[in-house]
Amino acid sequence: MTAFFTSSAKLALAAWLTLTTAPAISQTSSSTIRIVFPSGAGGSGDTLARLLADRMRSELGQTVVVENRPGGAGRMGLLTVKYAPADGTTLLLTQMAPMTLLPHVHKSLDYDPVKDFAPIAQAASFSFGLAVNVDVPVSTPKELLSWLKQNPDKAMFGGPGSGGLPHFFGLLVGQAAGVEMTHVAYKGTTNVITDVLGGQLPMMVALASDLAPLHKDGKVRVIATTDQQRFSGLPDVPTFKESGIDIVGTGWFGLYAPANTSRVVIDRLNNVVVETLRSPAIREQIAVRGLKPTGTSPEELAAIQRADFGKWGPIIKASGFTLD
Repeated sequence: MTAFFTSSAKLALAAWLTLTTAPAISQTSSSTIRIVFPSGAGGSGDTLARLLADRMRSELGQTVVVENRPGGAGRMGLLTVKYAPADGTTLLLTQMAPMTLLPHVHKSLDYDPVKDFAPIAQAASFSFGLAVNVDVPVSTPKELLSWLKQNPDKAMFGGPGSGGLPHFFGLLVGQAAGVEMTHVAYKGTTNVITDVLGGQLPMMVALASDLAPLHKDGKVRVIATTDQQRFSGLPDVPTFKESGIDIVGTGWFGLYAPANTSRVVIDRLNNVVVETLRSPAIREQIAVRGLKPTGTSPEELAAIQRADFGKWGPIIKASGFTLD
């Protein structure tokens, strides 16, 4: 009978067999997929997780929920996924810090960011900015460095928490100026903003999206942002790089599965993420929250993770900062 099949019919049959015999995301169509987000509800990352969950729900025909697991600077959420079955029903959407920074600031971690997780896709990136109190007499990055050199006693900045990108970006600014910057850690961005507005601190490093409305209202002055390109919400603010200062970097959100998840499952999930991030409506919802939609391949996310791990390691080591 097979002799009567045309070549096109054989290709169609092969495609049908591949689709019907490929491993499913889960063992049954009624299995619930959970996206573990290692931070609290609210905020841009949580919103991103819920947008991805909505699209997975419709594309995969399964229940998809977001599970917020804050604690331990993200470690609680990562451990939840590390020990979950590698069947595609438990995923991790995380900021870059637990995958690239924490291994350098903790002498020992109970997870390995490479061996314990399978990359699916980078979903979005975001930039940071350095803002000064309006009474600080600087308007450009070069003026800021000069002012810091002349006023080393005022070389201090605030940031949300210790050991994150705002912390180390601020230290890089001090290095560029040739002064030792003092980092003042706060619980959340709101308290940092309050003290910078009140003049208790001369400057701060925070998400560019959090600084944009304050800059536009004239409450702070954003001096520079950290991405290669200008932040769309602050088109009048230069990057450090274009100002001739070699401070470049972004944060990002990546989607991961437990290690040993099958490639078929990884590819199917990657396809859903990439297609989701191509939607103009989704892109707009993400962009208004200060995120730049990306949607990479698993290999590209792995390469980004390796590059950032290698980039920030020496900077963190030179700072002497640890959390143990």
